Amino acid sequence: MSNLERVSRDGIAPEITRPDPGRVIDGDPVHTTWNIEDSDGLYCGLWQSTPGTWRISYAEWEYIYIHAGHSVLTDESGTQTHLKAGDSYIIRPGFVGTWTVIETTLKDYVIKG
Repeated sequence: MSNLERVSRDGIAPEITRPDPGRVIDGDPVHTTWNIEDSDGLYCGLWQSTPGTWRISYAEWEYIYIHAGHSVLTDESGTQTHLKAGDSYIIRPGFVGTWTVIETTLKDYVIKG
């Protein structure tokens, strides 16, 4: 493996999942994940979700960059953060709330456990 790798979905078999049914609040969101790196507690790749709302609780750090779509993260106090193409955020451990996909969303992610 090279020390430099292009981030792309090309040639990577996607993993298709759904949130745990007990966490789903609305809709039937389908997640498609292209895992590019999974080693030593570091995970990165591309993730896409169709519309829906589910409960989230972060125990790890995640950096995200939104390529397309529109999602809303709502924290426990009700503060909403709209995520749209071109946005990048860090989600810190301890974030609890909901993730709502309004328009199918595609993001880069880097997770450090």
